[in-house]
Amino acid sequence: MAETTDRLGPGVATLPHGRGHGGDEAPLAQRWELLLPHRERLYRLARVRLTGHQDAEDCVQEALLRAAGHRDLDADRVGPFLTSITLRLCVDVYRHRERTRRYLHQHAFVPETASGPEEAACAAAEGAWMLQQVQRLGGRERDVVLARIEGTSTREAAGHLGISIKAAEGAFTRARARLRRWHGASLANG
Repeated sequence: MAETTDRLGPGVATLPHGRGHGGDEAPLAQRWELLLPHRERLYRLARVRLTGHQDAEDCVQEALLRAAGHRDLDADRVGPFLTSITLRLCVDVYRHRERTRRYLHQHAFVPETASGPEEAACAAAEGAWMLQQVQRLGGRERDVVLARIEGTSTREAAGHLGISIKAAEGAFTRARARLRRWHGASLANG
């Protein structure tokens, strides 16, 4: 059933990859016989870490497919191998979900374009208020935001201010977060 390979060391049991000689389906069937008993355990593992049934099922299916296609599948270590793949896929799903959430949150603050005189007046007043709030920021944060308002890039602002690009990016990120909090508090207080 299993063959040994010198590449992994003597006596390490591995299963042949894909189809056998002459189109024989036996090695592929052996792989699935080895993998499928782990399916329910992997599903429980993924379900604890992910909120949706479908996400957990997708992770398990992907893990099984990756393991089935793995060239040097070690028959003695299939369980830990599948566990590792499944957990990493769960992390990937979580990271993707968080990236999407952050993207949508960031773009929820994009101002709407003014379509009439009332909206234009409100947008101008809000812009003036925000500029006043920028003056409340600390030195480096204020300088970076004002440079960005003038149309310079973060890289150019860093050069003008004599700081590193990372420092300028950090100051800009902190300033935006602080301005968002102040704006949210202002709207909540009416």
